[in-house]
Amino acid sequence: MKTGPAVALLGPRQCGKTTLARQLAEPTNSTYFDLENPVDLARLSEPMTALESLRGLIVIDEVQRHPDLFSILRVLLDRKRARARFLILGSASPEFLRQNSETLAGRIAIVEMGGFTLEELDSPQLTRLWLRGGFPRSFLARTETASTAWREDFIRTFLERDLAQLGVQVLSGTMRRFWTMTAHYSGGIWNGSEIGRSLGEAHTTVKRHLDALSGALVVRVLEPWYANVGKRLVKSPKIYIRDSGLLHTLLGISELRQLEGHPAVGGSWEGFVIEQLLAHLPKASAYYWRTQAGAELDLLLFLQGRRIGVEIKRADAPKMTPSMVSALKDLELHRLLVIYPGSTRYTLRPKVEVMSLAQCVAELA
Repeated sequence: MKTGPAVALLGPRQCGKTTLARQLAEPTNSTYFDLENPVDLARLSEPMTALESLRGLIVIDEVQRHPDLFSILRVLLDRKRARARFLILGSASPEFLRQNSETLAGRIAIVEMGGFTLEELDSPQLTRLWLRGGFPRSFLARTETASTAWREDFIRTFLERDLAQLGVQVLSGTMRRFWTMTAHYSGGIWNGSEIGRSLGEAHTTVKRHLDALSGALVVRVLEPWYANVGKRLVKSPKIYIRDSGLLHTLLGISELRQLEGHPAVGGSWEGFVIEQLLAHLPKASAYYWRTQAGAELDLLLFLQGRRIGVEIKRADAPKMTPSMVSALKDLELHRLLVIYPGSTRYTLRPKVEVMSLAQCVAELA
């Protein structure tokens, strides 16, 4: 905000964008528009007239409800003298917003925001963060029952109201079934044909469902890395429910004991670790890698000219595996970091270290 005239703060509903924006706006000369408020929506019925004369910081919340504003913002941002700065809040990805709006490329900085991260909490709270997810009201709930109830309400409201506001015209029951099935595949390879058969829909239809949830920032689609290494590679993306708390609610998991004994525990831990890492590495390019022969790497990061591999294990004492050996050689990794739930850091071989999630975040940040 100090270096440019406009910033877009994007993140899923209820992750804390409005709270942060109001904290930023309070000590300044600011004007706040909440587009879920009918009064503020009416104030912007003639947006050029309403915005042109304003000074200071202008905050526009839930901008996806009024995509026509982007063309007005382009004109205002192109004025020779920037008379105001804009903080735009949205609950959809830049790509999703771009489908219905004029591009602001080169005119606006984009900051993606999620729920709480491990770095913001005391380290002993890692298990609670993993179980409940990072949405503030879910994490801070007084009991597990209250936390689960909040997430159930979030899912219902998201499906019945929020997706429609993003232009997604799919019955909430259909999307609930799809989202639940996606949760069972979380951490796995996307197979649209198989999911489509289970739902009785064409693979092109379920791909549109996936795009909608990805655009609403509740599902991550992790693309594969193609490298000319003389091996046949898996070319379908992996999918993750981005918030581990929502994943557990969709799977019917409400207690740690249930989670630890559930078949999805490995995929849940993998997705949780990936989200925590990428929250701290917004400029890193992230992929996964897998060959048809079975060698794989959970996360491949391109960071400041280096190739860093991340392998995620839910084990007490991870050891070197053939997949790690193959990834080191074929991908020419500078380092391979193995993340596990323990706290003891140790080396498996040159370039390969085992460490906790907190240690890895500190290492890469």
